[in-house]
Amino acid sequence: MAVIAEDWGAFFKGEFGKPYYRSLSDFVRDEYARGNVYPPREQIFEAFRFTKRSDVKVVILGQDPYHEVNQAHGLCFSVCPGTEIPPSLENIYKELQTDLGCYIPNNGYLVKWAKQGVLLLNTVLTVRAHSANSHHDRGWETFTDAVILEINKEDRPVVFLLWGRPAQSKIPMLTNKKHLVLTAPHPSPLSAYRGFFGCRHFSKANEFLTAHGVSPIDWQIENI
Repeated sequence: MAVIAEDWGAFFKGEFGKPYYRSLSDFVRDEYARGNVYPPREQIFEAFRFTKRSDVKVVILGQDPYHEVNQAHGLCFSVCPGTEIPPSLENIYKELQTDLGCYIPNNGYLVKWAKQGVLLLNTVLTVRAHSANSHHDRGWETFTDAVILEINKEDRPVVFLLWGRPAQSKIPMLTNKKHLVLTAPHPSPLSAYRGFFGCRHFSKANEFLTAHGVSPIDWQIENI
């Protein structure tokens, strides 16, 4: 199994023992055996390696991994170093520049955010090469919904950034009044101009964290 932070261990063990996960595991194993699947198998749970459960301050939800070569590495919206920045992430960077004055970096590698407590979670964790959303409805949504419900239980403030309708469909799970839920259109070029630009989610997240005695996120991704 891929490496995960120790404090996710009990949660993973509980989910791995459930019938849905056994079926999902069989499906994923067969898909990797059959052809190209992303991210690399050892990086499926990368979000849970870089971000300990006890460190989660912000949750950003994506849909499924990028499906072209050398893009996906287990963190939503993030791409491997040396890979062209995808359009949605370009728009995230533009909003960060407007909101917080961050310069637009030359890469899309978001590990810095993950290490500070930003859980970069796709709702589906694998995808067939060149076939977006091809692992939809195979069981990953059950697993990642369980992750969201676990974080909802945390007795401390967490910010959820929900961009687009699929992410916003998780709102009914977020019942804990300690948390802050921010919504906006998806940063995709098809929808960013409908309200993602100008949403100021990054400064609002930091203001909320600071007000609750939690250190804010340094959102600046540096040049490589």
